[in-house]
Amino acid sequence: MPPASVSASPAPPAPWYRRAFADLSPLRENADYRRVWFGQAVSSIGQQMTAVAVAVQVYDLTGSSFATGLVGLFSLFPLIAFGLYGGAIADSVDRRRLGLIGSAGLAAVSALLAAQSLAGLGQVAVLYAAVAVQAGFFALSSPARSAMIPRLVPSHQLPAANALNTVSMNLGLTVGPMLGGVLIGAYGAQAAYLVDTVAFAATIYAMWRLPAMLPLGDRKGRASVLDGLRFLREQPNMRTSFLADLAAMVFGMPRALFPAIAVTFYGGDARTVGLLVSAPAVGALIGALFSGWVGRVNRQGVAILVSVVAWGLAIAAFGLVRNLWLGLLLLAVAGCADTVSMIFRNTMMQVAAPDEMRGRLQGIFIVIVAGGPRLGDFESGAVASLTSPATSVISGGLACVAAVLLLAARRPAFLAYDARHPTP
Repeated sequence: MPPASVSASPAPPAPWYRRAFADLSPLRENADYRRVWFGQAVSSIGQQMTAVAVAVQVYDLTGSSFATGLVGLFSLFPLIAFGLYGGAIADSVDRRRLGLIGSAGLAAVSALLAAQSLAGLGQVAVLYAAVAVQAGFFALSSPARSAMIPRLVPSHQLPAANALNTVSMNLGLTVGPMLGGVLIGAYGAQAAYLVDTVAFAATIYAMWRLPAMLPLGDRKGRASVLDGLRFLREQPNMRTSFLADLAAMVFGMPRALFPAIAVTFYGGDARTVGLLVSAPAVGALIGALFSGWVGRVNRQGVAILVSVVAWGLAIAAFGLVRNLWLGLLLLAVAGCADTVSMIFRNTMMQVAAPDEMRGRLQGIFIVIVAGGPRLGDFESGAVASLTSPATSVISGGLACVAAVLLLAARRPAFLAYDARHPTP
């Protein structure tokens, strides 16, 4: 007679060092998500190479931090207009097709940037126009790509998928600027633009393999941008998370000053610019890779505000130092703090937003995430032209901290937000 069966003992918990790492189950179990993730990582590398190349070209042509900051302003308006409009379109049409069109358009702009560099046009106006068109394509398609994620992975994997998306994005932000700095120094800006053009093949292929992805629900006709704004207005916790991120990006992002800082602080060149641009992404990547703990945090509102304060303090300290490696370390700390904030902000938004509204909220989110740094480019460049790069960096970091403390004082319910009982 066979022995009586016994209940299986529960599996022992994984060691702490394994639980600290990012959860890879969304990549293992979802082929469509895996292709989208890989495509995003590859194209992000190329796009960050292009961002460094444009900044270096403008600064070489003008020698002006203000002119370099204007790159952000010329991309800001298309991001705002097409981000909101792209979110409404994403709630009305096949999101897969919209993502495919946007990726192809971005590849075409990178090819045009390579052509102008090879031709030696030397016209800042051409660069401004190119980044404006590039921002338009990005903002038109990015809400659709972001709104796809909850349809590609089950709901219980969303926090892990958000952390992995941060890994993908910051892999590009880390490798792209460093590789871009090396290529620009050795072969000129056209090399970075050409690599970016080819890199978009990965995203185009990932979008091509996806099934049709129409929004769910009974919506007829074009979705309204105003409905998305009204929905956000009625969600105080989500709105506060957006405002906290906007404060960090506008006041605490001295990206436009990196070419000037590389020269005046460290006596460097294009390679130094690449290191400065990539340092926050290195910290963000480390934070995302060791994100296994985020699923155990319930007070997500507190986590967001603390993370943004840490970002602002690290940026202010960066403005005080003149040692390159210490400066890079402070930028990495800022990037790690930003990753924590981003993971919780994305999760909070995805839990609260219904599918038929998700594109518009992602559009607003893209305006803040992508448009905020562009406005920050203009702010930091303008303050630096009136004072100095150091004053601009320090004052921006402290302004970020002050803005977040004001939000915490005005929105105490956000500090009480509990992921076990979410109230958007």
